[in-house]
Amino acid sequence: MAAYTTKKVRNVCLLGHGGSGKTSLAEAMLYLAKATDRLGKPADGNTVSDCDPEEIKRKFSINLTLANLIWKDTKINIIDTPGFLDFEGEVQAALRVTSSALFTVDAKAGVEVGTEIAWEKAVRAGVPKAIFINKLDDPEANYGKLIDELSEKFGTSICPMLIPTADGGLVNLVELKKYTYDKDGKRSECDADPSLVADYRDKFYEAVAMVDDALMMKYFDGEEITKEEAVEALQNGIIWGKITPVYCGSAVNLWGVIALLDGIVDSFPYPDKKKVETILKGNEETTMPIEREGPPSLFVFKTISDQFGRTSYFKVMSGEINNTMTLRNTVTGASEKFSHLYTVRGRKQTEVDSLACGDIGAAVKLSDTNTNDTLTALAEDFRFTPIAFPVPYYTVAVSPANKGEEDKLAIGIGRMLDEDKTLRFENNPETKQMLLSGMGDMQLDVLLSRLKARSGISAVYSVPRVAYRETIRKKVQSEGKHKKQSGGHGQYGHVKITFSPGEAEGLSFTTSVVGGSVPKGYFPAVEKGLLEAMQKGVLAGYPVVNLAADLYDGSYHDVDSNELSFKMAASLAYKDGLPKANPVLLEPVGELKVTVPESASGAIMGDLNGKRRGSVLGMNPTPDRPGYTTIDAEVPKAEMSDYAISLRAMTQGKGSFSYAVIRYDEVPGNIAQKVIAEAKANAE
Repeated sequence: MAAYTTKKVRNVCLLGHGGSGKTSLAEAMLYLAKATDRLGKPADGNTVSDCDPEEIKRKFSINLTLANLIWKDTKINIIDTPGFLDFEGEVQAALRVTSSALFTVDAKAGVEVGTEIAWEKAVRAGVPKAIFINKLDDPEANYGKLIDELSEKFGTSICPMLIPTADGGLVNLVELKKYTYDKDGKRSECDADPSLVADYRDKFYEAVAMVDDALMMKYFDGEEITKEEAVEALQNGIIWGKITPVYCGSAVNLWGVIALLDGIVDSFPYPDKKKVETILKGNEETTMPIEREGPPSLFVFKTISDQFGRTSYFKVMSGEINNTMTLRNTVTGASEKFSHLYTVRGRKQTEVDSLACGDIGAAVKLSDTNTNDTLTALAEDFRFTPIAFPVPYYTVAVSPANKGEEDKLAIGIGRMLDEDKTLRFENNPETKQMLLSGMGDMQLDVLLSRLKARSGISAVYSVPRVAYRETIRKKVQSEGKHKKQSGGHGQYGHVKITFSPGEAEGLSFTTSVVGGSVPKGYFPAVEKGLLEAMQKGVLAGYPVVNLAADLYDGSYHDVDSNELSFKMAASLAYKDGLPKANPVLLEPVGELKVTVPESASGAIMGDLNGKRRGSVLGMNPTPDRPGYTTIDAEVPKAEMSDYAISLRAMTQGKGSFSYAVIRYDEVPGNIAQKVIAEAKANAE
């Protein structure tokens, strides 16, 4: 049997703005629970959470990190997440498997944009929320002002649990105990004077009373709400989203962290509290009951693929899993044997025999299992609802610093795609470039740095080339004659073709030859010659589209004519005729939907209409995001390469967008000249 049953497990996701102290709080919790023997610091590169070489070098979190501890005979699985927006895929993965979200807020800086964005994600994920006001030791910290700001931003569910006093103590509103701390973080406890926190205590009991009608009646009748009633109401209020408990302290000084750990054990929900889990059967979403004693099933939410092999992080969704089981992957159909199970604390793995429903662990060498896969002992085919990773739109062209290492580069990047599902990689046949897409420049910089460390491959990136097209605007007649004599049979092909703008995307080929001047048997060769020639336009060498060609005359030789000759003649007619047909350059234009706060809409539209040559088509309130506006526009792809970063800057990270190419439009003359000149320079 698993060492910790479902009711003795808490899964907590740490969220917040970068630099607000998530990793420091995790470190404090681990230290107080004696899971570590020293208090690490991100600046020193010795924390449990920031254990990746890139995290140590950069001194901030890049990956989600698991760290478990035992407190009051309860196992708390902490998932520390990055605060920077480039790594939001890690936040999405963590929220998918945790039962509560704990936000760190800098007591001096207040509610920052990263916290607001993460809050929205937690709301959409439907997880209970709590807050830890960190860095309360800062002389500029203002607790009362911050509580008001939290209430303004996040509503009436905000419920203070710990209150700082003028002499540096903290008062627990449930216990009505006052804690003071020495320079080593050791806590002393005494009874608190209720008058010190009267206003906040009223706010606390008001929040508690809102959870239950009976408690509300007691509160309005002036009757005392007991500690037991308050604790039960607090637990239900957190689960139902009616209460967001607010703890406070200083992670680096260990202030308030014990009270937070007590609150997690006493009031935060255990994993199967909601009793059901969403699943997909085919394309239909439904639910299945969570059965602690039923057949085992698990969901893989993270994959690490490094020089040591593949490690799959998973949550046990039902039943109990042990190290003798073989489970079926419902996505790939493969059977995976679990010979070793681990719990994870940073880079340290501890082998266990089994894990209960709701617990989080890791397995190695699952050869045919990836992130978002479901493994089960059940016979039916289903999937636990996958993590909705954001689509990456920031794209760069990547190439090896040393020529000849293109294949090694592609293989190295491919391995890292397993780890981060917000990355995309393709070898674009049109532009002859390897394209790497992510959430931002910081994420891609980290990837290239890891690539160098793991595979020894140095790579550089640049602005990707745009896949332009060419077409014609004028009808012309052209002639092509291929004649070659070198002893014996020669080569002869002669065609007359009318070129004109076509309606179909590619080539519209017709024939109006009369009198057999070109035999029908050579028509396919003429068409093939034109199709091959169209791969390279006459302006800048880009493929030609929307071309109509009518073969109306020509001549042949009984002996020397063949398919190759007529294919060559067609190519000559193409090269002769298209420069006279008013050729123009076409660029891909895409449909852009950008969702931003209403206050930023003016700046966004100005940017689209001006800098990006876009056309704004409309603007409407965003249905599921109050205070936000969705702008519909059409924008050339050439102006979108840096939009992910620019939008983040213009909206403080609150904006989001989708973009898809829908058609090709003519490039304005001045821009076309630059593109043509650049193409000719590259060709030379």
